[in-house]
Amino acid sequence: MTEFAETLRQLSAAQKPAKGTSLYTRFVNRPAGRLLAALAFRVGATPNQLTVLGAAFTFPALVTVALLPPGPTTSLCIAASLAVGFALDAADGQLARSQRSGSPSGEWLDHVLDCAKIVTLHLVVLVSFYRFFALPSRAFLLAPLLFQLAAVVIFFAGILTEKLKRPAPGDAGAGSAPAPAPALRSVLLLPVDYGLTCLSFLFLGSQDLFLALYCTLLVAHVLFMAAFLVKWYRELS
Repeated sequence: MTEFAETLRQLSAAQKPAKGTSLYTRFVNRPAGRLLAALAFRVGATPNQLTVLGAAFTFPALVTVALLPPGPTTSLCIAASLAVGFALDAADGQLARSQRSGSPSGEWLDHVLDCAKIVTLHLVVLVSFYRFFALPSRAFLLAPLLFQLAAVVIFFAGILTEKLKRPAPGDAGAGSAPAPAPALRSVLLLPVDYGLTCLSFLFLGSQDLFLALYCTLLVAHVLFMAAFLVKWYRELS
């Protein structure tokens, strides 16, 4: 137990700054990922293996959304698998930073699978809407497409902005400590946290409730996409 606690301490010290994260990522997903990373460290797993394991939880769950009629048990299993996959996505980065074993290929694999899961998630919701939902209007079939557009743009533009803003070695301020994350920002970012989208699948078996939640998250993503794009463009200008 002492060695495991020391591993957790080292992983916590290697944690990414909390700035720009929501309550779910900050207080649920990253701590869960830290536990998984500590377990992986003890058994000698690599960050890339954790990345692939996360995909092994995520994509079968997404396929289930498209193939099986939604029900309470199915919804619970889907949401749990997506949440575990998301936690493993946090674990691989924490393990890589603590071991100083990060690599361009590992980062590439992580981002490619992240992009694939975002695209696939909304595609399978579209299929589920078409096959199993009694939608109030056929226009609701556009919701997954708009959600997919907003989520992918936020994901890609966020990564690109981070890359373009990353200070070069020797730049002033490159080693300065990150500013603390405001609590209000963590609350406001909650609607666009991928973890909250995962949890919304708990209600997939209740069509009216899931449709309302999904469309609410869609509106939040569209509004945040516009705000993020303006903010990031101004920062790079």
